[in-house]
Amino acid sequence: MTRFEVVRDPLWDNIRLDPEALAVVDTPAVQRLRYVRQLGHAFLVYPGATHSRFEHALGAYHLARRALAQLEDASDVRLDAADRIRLKLAALLHDIGHYPFSHSLEEAGLPHHEELAARHLADGQLAQRLAELGTPGQRLLPLIQCRAREPLAGLVSGSLDVDKLDYLSRDAWMCGVPYGVIDVDRLLTSLTLAPGRDGHPTLALHEKGLAALESLLFAKYQMYRNVYWHHAVRSATSMFKRLVRRAIAAGRVRPDAVAVATDDGLIHELMQQDGTGLARSLRERRLAKRALDLPATELPADTPSWPSDDPDLLERVEDRLARDVGLAPGELFLDFPAKAAMLALDLPLVQRDGTVTQLGAAEAAAYLGLPRVAAELYRSAQRLRVFVLGEARVEAKRVVELVMMPREAVRALVSGEG
Repeated sequence: MTRFEVVRDPLWDNIRLDPEALAVVDTPAVQRLRYVRQLGHAFLVYPGATHSRFEHALGAYHLARRALAQLEDASDVRLDAADRIRLKLAALLHDIGHYPFSHSLEEAGLPHHEELAARHLADGQLAQRLAELGTPGQRLLPLIQCRAREPLAGLVSGSLDVDKLDYLSRDAWMCGVPYGVIDVDRLLTSLTLAPGRDGHPTLALHEKGLAALESLLFAKYQMYRNVYWHHAVRSATSMFKRLVRRAIAAGRVRPDAVAVATDDGLIHELMQQDGTGLARSLRERRLAKRALDLPATELPADTPSWPSDDPDLLERVEDRLARDVGLAPGELFLDFPAKAAMLALDLPLVQRDGTVTQLGAAEAAAYLGLPRVAAELYRSAQRLRVFVLGEARVEAKRVVELVMMPREAVRALVSGEG
């Protein structure tokens, strides 16, 4: 008799764990995800946002299971048992390498969590269980790292993957906000296969799912604007990044240990011999306040990327600005998060007459209204902020001019004490 278990979930009700999921879910690597919050410091703003990567992993597995069943029922695909198991396990384990506190540490300059997945899939009890299932970790890694070129790879990583369907729905539900509501059922029943840009079959959407797809894109925009980039969440994130960078620089924590830590384990470690005081401030929710808060719509469109992708340069700029406004190093934080592909699409659309159109940047505008205004929506969600610990007056014009300078010019400025 086939053995399975049913887990009760507040979002999807019953999640059935088949034998392959049961074989890996109780390994230490997967159980660690119970103690890694999905939304990092968002619980300091939305008290219900304490849900974990473990819950999200189960949700992604559940949606992958439903999507595969729908595609097979519609006779769009025929999978052998091994491929079906591999795709479901990739969905279950897609966040296996995730750091504590959401994406903060990737912003702080540590490797992306997809890169760290290899460490968990290649060694330890999880790797052993996967090998016993005939699905070794190296066969899951391309799916998790968005390198796979097989037809259903888009279920695990793509414009319409189960990761997005679960996290947008779950985050909105747990935060208690109405912004992330998505017609998941309609999207799942609209999935099919069609030729991609390279001519090979790939995950696609029937035309009947267009309205649901547009609602997903708008939900994503709303969640970034109201939850993920909420000013207090970004203040806590900025403080946490500086705290961890200082601890690593001082040798108090090691990056490889941080990568396998839990939220509470890491913050406990950081509170030991914390010369910055940031760990206790975060623990007690004494957050840096806004001295500047501007929407990106008030900035030129071609903003340089260094504030979001060069944490070393950003820290040097912050400390120079702090000194100039009478604060100590580590008491001012410049925050300008970026997610350029927030509203991007790249999947085929199958029209009612069978014609296939690629939903890319230009093509999408003919079928969806949102892509026509995607750039402005993104810019209205993105904000340039300066947070300070203490009283300080920050001149907006100067900060905007600085942020608009090219990377090399800023590097020369802070190096030459200009």
